[in-house]
Amino acid sequence: MSWFESFILGLVQGLTEFLPISSSAHLRLTAAFAGWEDPGAAFTAITQIGTETAVLIYFRKDIARIVTAWFRSLTDKAMRSDHDAQMGWLVIVGSIPIGVLGITLKDQIEGPFRDLRLIATTLIVMGIVLGVADRLAARDEIGGRHRAIRERKSLKDLSVKDGLIFGICQAMALIPGVSRSGATISGGLLMGYTREAAARYSFLLAIPAVLASGAYELKDAGEGHVSWGPTIFATIIAFAVGYAVIAWFMKFITTKSFMPFVIYRILLGILLFILVGTDALSPHAGESAN
Repeated sequence: MSWFESFILGLVQGLTEFLPISSSAHLRLTAAFAGWEDPGAAFTAITQIGTETAVLIYFRKDIARIVTAWFRSLTDKAMRSDHDAQMGWLVIVGSIPIGVLGITLKDQIEGPFRDLRLIATTLIVMGIVLGVADRLAARDEIGGRHRAIRERKSLKDLSVKDGLIFGICQAMALIPGVSRSGATISGGLLMGYTREAAARYSFLLAIPAVLASGAYELKDAGEGHVSWGPTIFATIIAFAVGYAVIAWFMKFITTKSFMPFVIYRILLGILLFILVGTDALSPHAGESAN
């Protein structure tokens, strides 16, 4: 991998990690369209450490409060009813599905799941799901002629059951094209949570999963499967760009609809099917890296 490739891929990772359009799919597609080798699941996992570092800094006050309350709840029974302490447990519970499936499906994630036809399918299907979830949320928030405005749930309403459902949605993002934020936000909206609550829990839930995945994949870098220099460079770029995207996205979702992302996903999926269907692009383009 060249330094130019690492710069572009780091930029793509930072731009797409927190948007509901799938960073892993865009890394895969960028390499395929440019004629580069697929950067692979290990490169993706390691560069995600950069974007998750941006999450740690952006939500540092929330995270510090949750971690402190959680540790106190281990010895202080009175703290176990504290919302922040409960959030700590709920993040742990929500991380179980992706941890189990990530290990179980490791070979598929690094191989068959990176087929461009599957990515095109998940882009379209999950785009439609996000669109439906967004419309339902808008109906509750706006109401209508024959509908009263319906109050949606906040993170204070989060239960163990909902935390597990969020976690299952996040685990779906092991397939490129699904999108970690897109799947968890869609699940949250369908369960009746506000856009802001669904997005905030989505970002918090991603922290242990992404950091654990990145740490696990570091062994590939040590064994020579990933170039250290370009990968670290891409991770730094992803961090800087990702932080700016988080700040923008959290403001965007408070007043705007997810429909622009829905339309983008569907159009990109259709374009990808056309390119693969006309043999302009191989469904396995660039897979020699793996």
